[in-house]
Amino acid sequence: MIDLEENIRKTNHSREQRNYFANLILDNPELLPQLLAICHQVDDEISCRASWGLEFLCKKRLDAILPYLDSFTEILPKVHQHPAVRPMAKICEYLIIAYYKEKNPIVQESLTTPYREKITEACFDWLISDQKVAAKAYSMTSLYLLGTEFDWVHPELKVTLENNYHQGSAAYKARSRMILKKL
Repeated sequence: MIDLEENIRKTNHSREQRNYFANLILDNPELLPQLLAICHQVDDEISCRASWGLEFLCKKRLDAILPYLDSFTEILPKVHQHPAVRPMAKICEYLIIAYYKEKNPIVQESLTTPYREKITEACFDWLISDQKVAAKAYSMTSLYLLGTEFDWVHPELKVTLENNYHQGSAAYKARSRMILKKL
């Protein structure tokens, strides 16, 4: 029997460790609901470590999370620790790119309008709150693509990026310029 929590607590931020952890879940898919439950422990550092593993899992096999979109999207508005927000924002970006750019039929079937709306809300929250630049950059990309469907998103995104541009870091400004050019 695999003690998932113990494995998570031993995981560090190294690429090798996160990759090992993603493979552990891929080899034991019955652990994915437990992994998501640990991600829900948003006030505990273990949720950050679990989120790192979840991100790598989704990078390798995005379809693995599709049956658990209820649980995943329920976590999004609750995540607040920077080390957990970044991987959650990245997973959202993976999903949104697969849906809109790659037009992955499995993702398009699974990622229903209510899920896309929850991702939209989370991305705007991360964009306007005190998050690190990576989460904001992933959110910008997701929101730009979501705005191709939801007509209110692009005007809100434009205003948000223009209003926050001058306080942003160099990386924030670079991504903002890229998105603003597309708008």
